Amino acid sequence: MTTDDTISADHQGLRAVKDKIAAAAKDVGRSPADIELIVVSKTFGPDEILPVLNAGQRHFGENRVQEAAGKWPALRDKFPDITLHLIGPLQSNKTKEAVTLFDAIHSIDRPKIAKAIAEEQAKLNKELQLFIQVNTGEEPQKAGVLPRDTAQFLDQCQNEFGLKITGLMCIPPVDEEPAVHFAFLAKLARELDLPGLSMGMSGDFESAVELGATHVRVGSAIFGARV
Repeated sequence: MTTDDTISADHQGLRAVKDKIAAAAKDVGRSPADIELIVVSKTFGPDEILPVLNAGQRHFGENRVQEAAGKWPALRDKFPDITLHLIGPLQSNKTKEAVTLFDAIHSIDRPKIAKAIAEEQAKLNKELQLFIQVNTGEEPQKAGVLPRDTAQFLDQCQNEFGLKITGLMCIPPVDEEPAVHFAFLAKLARELDLPGLSMGMSGDFESAVELGATHVRVGSAIFGARV
């Protein structure tokens, strides 16, 4: 069970992150209202998520379709205004379930997935918020479209598959300065006339906000370290 102390701590964590987002936004003349905080709840169960929901948070991110399917339908019964974001890689055989469950997908990175999402959206008469994941560090082990291929892939998503793309997402290399990658993604999004920038996690979300993030994905700074 979740104790009152845990509830208090989780409330404080959420407040602290929101305060930091607001301060970072104001430092560069942005409105805090223009930044959506996505609380990353992967590996955390309902007892840990409920205090954050009770504090008013409604945008949450999950990495895996199966894990999300196991906990969010029941939570949605209690909080129907939840917005659920898939921020991890999507396998094509999970596309139907993902489009049914999620409201946004941040990890579109190949034509097969884009086509599958378009088909499922049409079947369900549902339009998700969609981001293309860009592999800004060009890391061979990481998902994402290479920067040089992003414009062509965006054109394919829009004109071949009929998808409405909100923006770009990135996960910088762990051993490089994140701000360099955030600035690069922001420049690429401007060139492609995309308004959305999904970037920044617990260790670097303030930098992401200063460089234009519209969506930040923060988990451990709110819930504490994952075990």
